[in-house]
Amino acid sequence: MSKVFASMGMSLDGFVAGPNGGPDNALGDGGFRIHQWVFDLESWRERQSREGGATNADDEIVKENFARAGAYVMGRRMFDEGEAGWPDPPPFQAPVFVLTHNPREPWVRQGGTTFTFVTDGVESAVEQARAAAGDKDVQISGGADVVRQALDAGLVDEVEVHVAPILLGRGVRLFDGVDPERCAFEPERVVGSPGVTHLRYRVVR
Repeated sequence: MSKVFASMGMSLDGFVAGPNGGPDNALGDGGFRIHQWVFDLESWRERQSREGGATNADDEIVKENFARAGAYVMGRRMFDEGEAGWPDPPPFQAPVFVLTHNPREPWVRQGGTTFTFVTDGVESAVEQARAAAGDKDVQISGGADVVRQALDAGLVDEVEVHVAPILLGRGVRLFDGVDPERCAFEPERVVGSPGVTHLRYRVVR
């Protein structure tokens, strides 16, 4: 059976974005440092329509996530921050369901990516993503608020955090406000490299 998994970059002090984020400041002040490890990987560069790049344990993790995801769910803030910067085709190459309060017509891009805007809650967004993904998994890409909503609704099977060895000091924390009575976590995998530590947990309801 297909799974729903959240995959997020995180600083060592627990932030997934810096302060003052917005369309003109994607990931907030200093937030891009969280993802520095990914930018020169072959798998990431390929999704940006670029050649070359490193092939290592980090690259295998990114390849695995791209391969397993048949559809994505994200929040409107993440979409707004990425809309101007994503190439065409965008890196997803699969349907993306954007959780929002503001209706908008679907945005069709090249490479199999259509952004569909969902206004009736996270359960509906995940349900539509599951239908679109078929036998593949659904990735919740962020932001933190969407991951928290999905966790509290009991919709998430796995959480993967990619911990960069940096301190942001302030910003957006992933688990602030998650009801600890609604879920617990069991470690499944740890993969380390000089630039990041990949942690995967199974969600226990």
